[in-house]
Amino acid sequence: MRVVTVTILVMLTSLSGCFGDEIFLEEDRGIPGGLTLACLRSSEFTSMNLHVLYEEGYQPEAMELLKQRLDEVCDKPGGINIITEKVDFSHGDTWSADDVRTKRWNIGSDAMSSETLTWYFLFPSGMYEDESVLGVAVDASTVAIFLDSIEDAEGFLGRPSSSEIERSVTVHESGHLLGLVNTVYTSDVDHEDPDHPHHSNNEDSVMYWAVETNTIGSFFSNDIPDEFDNDDKMDLEKMADGTYSTTNQVWG
Repeated sequence: MRVVTVTILVMLTSLSGCFGDEIFLEEDRGIPGGLTLACLRSSEFTSMNLHVLYEEGYQPEAMELLKQRLDEVCDKPGGINIITEKVDFSHGDTWSADDVRTKRWNIGSDAMSSETLTWYFLFPSGMYEDESVLGVAVDASTVAIFLDSIEDAEGFLGRPSSSEIERSVTVHESGHLLGLVNTVYTSDVDHEDPDHPHHSNNEDSVMYWAVETNTIGSFFSNDIPDEFDNDDKMDLEKMADGTYSTTNQVWG
């Protein structure tokens, strides 16, 4: 059963970095993590679409890896499918969280349709208003990845490469749609970075805070993480089986 709430604007002051600073809570939208159980369980949605909206010249390379990572943690017996769509966002060089939400909901459709859950991943030209941010999760089903900023963040002599950074950032933002870390639940394990809320303190986790920022090349000279670590996976398992109470869900 879906929950319909009155449209309100709230400021999530405790969220930082790759979260948009303003989140609209209304039917089928919610906050990052609001469709966590919809992904982790199959009781309502047996399949899932990863719908990519990309501008010409900005087709992503990371979606197959993202599909693999979500297959590892989400219960979707009907499968996870990638849908790609080239669009003209008709937008300037700078994006706000509200800009991302507006474009996604103007172009895309409902996140919850029949037995299929759909998450949207936007790959526009331009940069986020905070130029240090490489990706942003703005509601329960919407992420934007800024490839111009990712290209600029490529490390010295190409390590890490922009392709590696893109893959890591894309999985990282999907982790926020899954509610990691401690966004819609409270973990029994102390793995949240106190200086970077809703991010891991483990640099081997894709949820490590530096993954989302343009300083990534300074922190990782070799391989950068593109997987959820054991603590992340345990949190997801405990949300899925009901061990953890999961809040702010827009269905259920």
